[in-house]
Amino acid sequence: MSPVAAGMAIAFIAAGAAAVAAMTMPARARRILVGLLTTLSGAGGVLAGLAALGGQQFSLTLQQVLPFDGIELHLDPLSGLFLVLIGAVAAAVGVYSVGYTSPGGHHGHQDLPPGGGAGSRTAQTMLPVFVAAMLLVPAAANVTTFLAAWELMALASLTLVLTEYRSRQQVGDAGLWYAAMTQAGVVAIMVGFALLAAGVGGESFEAIREGAPDLSPLVRSTAFVLVFIGFGSKAGLVPLHVWLPRAHAEAPSHVSALMSAAMVNLGFYGIIRVGFDLLGGGPRWWGWLLLAVGTVSALYGVLQASVATDLKRLLGYSTTENLGIMLMGLGAGAVFAGEGNRVLASLLVAAALLHALNHGAFKALLFLGAGSVMRSTGTRDLDQLGGLASRMPVTTALVAVGALGAATLPPGNGFVSEWLLLQGFTHSLGMDGVTDTVTTVAMPLAVAALALTTGLAVVAFVKAFGIGFLARPRTAEAAAAVESPWSMRLAMGAAALVCTGLAWFPALLGESLVRAISVLPSVRDGNPIGRDGVTIRLAGISGSMSPFLVAVALAAGMAAAAAGARWAQTRVPVRRAVPWGSGRRSLTPRMEYTATSFAEPLTRVFDDVLSPEHDLNVTPHVESQYLIESVSFRQKVPDRIEARLYPPVISAVRRWGEWARRAQNGDLHRYVAVGFVVLIGVLVLVGVTA
Repeated sequence: MSPVAAGMAIAFIAAGAAAVAAMTMPARARRILVGLLTTLSGAGGVLAGLAALGGQQFSLTLQQVLPFDGIELHLDPLSGLFLVLIGAVAAAVGVYSVGYTSPGGHHGHQDLPPGGGAGSRTAQTMLPVFVAAMLLVPAAANVTTFLAAWELMALASLTLVLTEYRSRQQVGDAGLWYAAMTQAGVVAIMVGFALLAAGVGGESFEAIREGAPDLSPLVRSTAFVLVFIGFGSKAGLVPLHVWLPRAHAEAPSHVSALMSAAMVNLGFYGIIRVGFDLLGGGPRWWGWLLLAVGTVSALYGVLQASVATDLKRLLGYSTTENLGIMLMGLGAGAVFAGEGNRVLASLLVAAALLHALNHGAFKALLFLGAGSVMRSTGTRDLDQLGGLASRMPVTTALVAVGALGAATLPPGNGFVSEWLLLQGFTHSLGMDGVTDTVTTVAMPLAVAALALTTGLAVVAFVKAFGIGFLARPRTAEAAAAVESPWSMRLAMGAAALVCTGLAWFPALLGESLVRAISVLPSVRDGNPIGRDGVTIRLAGISGSMSPFLVAVALAAGMAAAAAGARWAQTRVPVRRAVPWGSGRRSLTPRMEYTATSFAEPLTRVFDDVLSPEHDLNVTPHVESQYLIESVSFRQKVPDRIEARLYPPVISAVRRWGEWARRAQNGDLHRYVAVGFVVLIGVLVLVGVTA
């Protein structure tokens, strides 16, 4: 048996055994077995993915299981890359769940009615099912298998999002939004695949690849736009992002890690697989569409993250930001592929794939860290945290690694992939063959947008880490926080090690990224990334960097500064004094910045975009209205796109539903007439697109 087949067998057998254990075992044994078997399932996915990245092929066809062509699986290097990502996140989540679902803490599951919470049979049964479904998606090799795996993934994740619906109304609202958006996305994907399968006369991915060049431009573009909408909704791209901050915030934290670090990246995978592989690329406006949507998503997501006070909601908006960054690279790559410039195209697509790996690593770590904080304090509100560095030192140090990666600062792992994207954008103007006016104008704007996104990401994560973990505790719960169980710290430590490896030695991934993009016809002739030891060297353009040496230089500089300060203390008399505190001799938490006050200047700068809502209440004394008893101020920053775009859509859907309900009056003649009209419409559509 090949390593690919062995890894896939381990993944699915372990996931099945975990589901059976969750349904049959008592609580304590269930918690441990499900966690360990989920970890084993993730490890199997990593093994299969690494073997596929190494060039090994795997195919499997099972007839009579599903309609049409049955189950058809095939792994190539692109599939392998995403299998490694999903499997690694699942392995960490499995270990983490052992401690997270244990009794104690403040995350709430022990206070729910019987059958509810992250430790319930339903939740623990769905966890390995969710992992197995995600592993199936990049392995699917025909439309039926892909849609079945995609729908199973959607339903399993929806069940997990609703885990704690009995305790909080917000969970039900988040589940409703997620269900509506994910099912609308499935419909768009299904229709897009149906157009392709009907046009080529087969549903296998190989048949679509071979027949795609013969399809009319209208069918190709219509199918691409439909699947882009469907996959974009799963990836949380603007304006289809509204479910993401809700669902990620209300799901159990280990589920949020799986969704944000693994599942949303499958939306990105779907766009690559259909647009760049099955359709073999397309006209340049496809690339401009991806670049525009990616830029808006990156800027809007990071702007909302920078003003959010809910830690998990902040991380959810950060996911929209990072998926936007990936889409910027993919879109620019499509533009240059359309121009025939495969050097830049391959570099930008490779950078986008590397950022997918980086995002999966640091976002998994950050959501696991958020779960650790919630379990210990019972809150995810940054304004009610603080002082965790002295009470949860391990969690604080590990979250700092993730925050450094998300802020895209060296030596964090997000820095390298964004540096590669910037290299692609900036070098486009100096290369032969790039003379298009639109490209000449758009690439500097893309550089500016990426730079602004990076700056706002720094603000967002300095706020999250500084307000949430440093300074003094603002509530009794934060002051009483204790460190998480060992299994949670072990999982976070493993994720932090992966982040460190990706940050310091990304050159080791160069060959794997080249193999992954070799699957894509429009860019596979490029070989963008080489290495010389630990140094990344870009082919075709001037550019090189050694992240490991950058990290060593930063560490040496910090050590030198610390040594210099120590030496100065021995030479200069030190006078200790209480710092000035507005006339008070002791500092209190009321003197500290909160997350709201930290973001207030930024809110003013982007007032026209954010449109914050202010609520000021002044309560006078009963004896005299000139004497003030209390003043309260609240600021809320709503999602402006959601507030402007979705109420009319929801209203229209409701009116349509009311009309449909009235139309169901039992009149057979009316039903026949409606069916006739729909049939005529379908025939006209087929005639136009055939």
